[in-house]
Amino acid sequence: MAIKVGDKAPLFTLYDSDKNEVSLEDFRGQNVVLLFFPLAFTGVCTTELCSMRDDIANYNDLNAQILAVSVDTIFSLDKFKAEQNLNFPLLSDFNKDVCRAYDAFYEEFVLGMRGVAKRSAFVIDKEGLVKYAEVLESAGDLPDFDAVKKALA
Repeated sequence: MAIKVGDKAPLFTLYDSDKNEVSLEDFRGQNVVLLFFPLAFTGVCTTELCSMRDDIANYNDLNAQILAVSVDTIFSLDKFKAEQNLNFPLLSDFNKDVCRAYDAFYEEFVLGMRGVAKRSAFVIDKEGLVKYAEVLESAGDLPDFDAVKKALA
């Protein structure tokens, strides 16, 4: 079921690339930009996350924590984070539970791959309510970051 603006954001706990448990509930009282991305080390995903890295000051000014989620392992995410010098947590949804909960999931992707996160952006406010939701059908598209910032303002 698609997540809509005004819905309570599904709670989750995932491991980050540093092997720490990270829960959405950890950020209660702070805005969260929750990004789902298909696969580490791919062109559009790298562009997306590096643009967030380069714009982190604006998100900090909006009291927003960026969390990026993919189905990659924590080990792949650790290497990707280090190579790209990413300055926010990368979370592994290897078991695909959170992608499914947010309806951000490709049953069938490309090259015969199954069970990959759909590129998506959600803004979750300080009380845990969804203020922005964008799930993209094409993995080649980027979220509307201006709309994300507007939802945070």
